[in-house]
Amino acid sequence: MFFLPALRRHPEFRVGMRDMSPQAPGIAAWGLMTGVAMVKSGLSIVESGLMAVLVFAGSSQLASLPLLIAGAPAWVILATGFCVNLRFVVFSLHLRPYLVQLPPWRRLTHGYLTADLSYVLFTRRFPQPAADAGGQLGQEAYLAGNCFVNWGSWVGSSLVGIALANLIPTTWGLGFAGILCLVGILCSLASTRLRAVSGVVAGATAIAAYALPLKLNIVVAIGVAVLLCLWLERAPLARERRA
Repeated sequence: MFFLPALRRHPEFRVGMRDMSPQAPGIAAWGLMTGVAMVKSGLSIVESGLMAVLVFAGSSQLASLPLLIAGAPAWVILATGFCVNLRFVVFSLHLRPYLVQLPPWRRLTHGYLTADLSYVLFTRRFPQPAADAGGQLGQEAYLAGNCFVNWGSWVGSSLVGIALANLIPTTWGLGFAGILCLVGILCSLASTRLRAVSGVVAGATAIAAYALPLKLNIVVAIGVAVLLCLWLERAPLARERRA
């Protein structure tokens, strides 16, 4: 499904599946509890299923559920989802040189399927885009294998959680496995001093602004971290121009 036979038959597709497989249990546990949380928050089974498949973004799903329960305005829910998912804009810009030669529908497919872990694993294996068609096909096949396991783990477990929502108590805390996955992603991405600063600032701001209603501390934390890091990035250039 989703991918051309040439991608599924390529050896890199299986390598991508293999590299993503160790993370699949954590993704599945998180997806399972997200499915339970969607139903217990008041969404119907159909609404929960559509959200799992169409949104396919665990952090924004979990961030929006308390807002839906609280009856928050639509703009607050949309703004929260937008801010939580801003990282995908960065991912897309980074992956553009790898996928720019593909037809639009294939780029859109990869844009929908690529998540945090698949991005991290892909860029770690391929620091630079391939220059020839064979290399580009291999890179795309690896990304497709990553995404196949990631998408299947998340959506499949979410649908199981939706179906068994009344039998699985949220007190099991299986969602903590998903939090551990995100912590691992954060540590993998904090490869520069500026990235580490952004993570610390965002975390500290989210805690300091925790009392804000409607989970707005998340929006504030992202905004503060982005603005501070933009300033830190441009400050040396400004000093050089003044010198």
